[in-house]
Amino acid sequence: MRYYIIAGEASGDLHGSNLIRSIRQLDTDASIRAWGGDLMQEAGATVVKHYRELAFMGFIEVVRNLPAIMANLRFCKKDIAEFKPDVLVLVDYPGFNMRIAKWAKLQGMRVIYYISPQIWAWKEGRVHAIKKYVDKMLVILPFEEAFYKKWQYTAQYVGHPLVEVVDKTLAAPVVNSLPHRPIIALLPGSRKQEIMIKLPIMLSVAAFFPDYQFIVAKAPAQDDALYEMLMKDHGNVSAVSGQTYQLLRQSKAAMVTSGTATLETALFGVPEVVCYKGSPISYQIGKRLIKVKYISLVNLIMDKPVVKELIQDELNTDNLRRELQDLLFNDTRRKALFADYTSLKKLLSEGGAASANAAREIVAFARG
Repeated sequence: MRYYIIAGEASGDLHGSNLIRSIRQLDTDASIRAWGGDLMQEAGATVVKHYRELAFMGFIEVVRNLPAIMANLRFCKKDIAEFKPDVLVLVDYPGFNMRIAKWAKLQGMRVIYYISPQIWAWKEGRVHAIKKYVDKMLVILPFEEAFYKKWQYTAQYVGHPLVEVVDKTLAAPVVNSLPHRPIIALLPGSRKQEIMIKLPIMLSVAAFFPDYQFIVAKAPAQDDALYEMLMKDHGNVSAVSGQTYQLLRQSKAAMVTSGTATLETALFGVPEVVCYKGSPISYQIGKRLIKVKYISLVNLIMDKPVVKELIQDELNTDNLRRELQDLLFNDTRRKALFADYTSLKKLLSEGGAASANAAREIVAFARG
């Protein structure tokens, strides 16, 4: 069978590569053409466009690069039409992929979406386009099935692909042994503005824990000078680049910006406090637009406050120090947290590996 897969980010490349391996196990004659990255290429796809050419973030950057974006859309449609896939598989990346879904459906193609856009958080109205242009939706968060059911659309939960990624890391030898002092990980995000706002607050508690080494996970797109400027006045602080998973597996606790990193930290079994702070205007706008009970995926999935969320004015030195102290030394709190982490992992691995589950659905759909 012929599969055309579109992933537009590094995370999509990772999950797409595991999906491709699973598809090829089920369909040994599979011909797979893709937009993605090196991992998908290594897994056996012919990658025609690298995600690095697609990474336009922010309103101004999108406007500035509009001609390139439109050219990419035209090229993508032409390439799909010439390849004539039995099924088109879209992996996350909704701004681009939903446009392709609409076009493909109008051409009479069969469309599967793997890793749903987070329309349950905002832009809920996108569900109408999904119902119209996506034949099958494979979701990776358990509550997403119920969300789509509310809209009279059947989505299928396949488990979360991060479980197998983290398990693979934990099963491998430690690549780089970090300092012998117990480690506290700092994951301040990837964008310059959020790093500038949150990292100084995270670093402000280092002096209260002199027996620990605080290690910052750098974002690959940011200049080292940014971190050096923010870290220069702290003695027990250092940083690593490209080693976030190795950092987490060796950490005693973590301070984590909201997002996928909160889930990764939990799957590594690291006690964490979730940190969010934006500009006052951005926060007020976001508060009105984003309709969720919690900001961390851990709490959203478990539907209860498993990990502490320090949001906006609550994210300060005193609260962070108190929470970190609790995570490190309160045995009752730690025991309850680890029990919740175990339940979380079980929930996210129901029915086996997400990639294998998704591949079975995609191959069966392609054979139709």
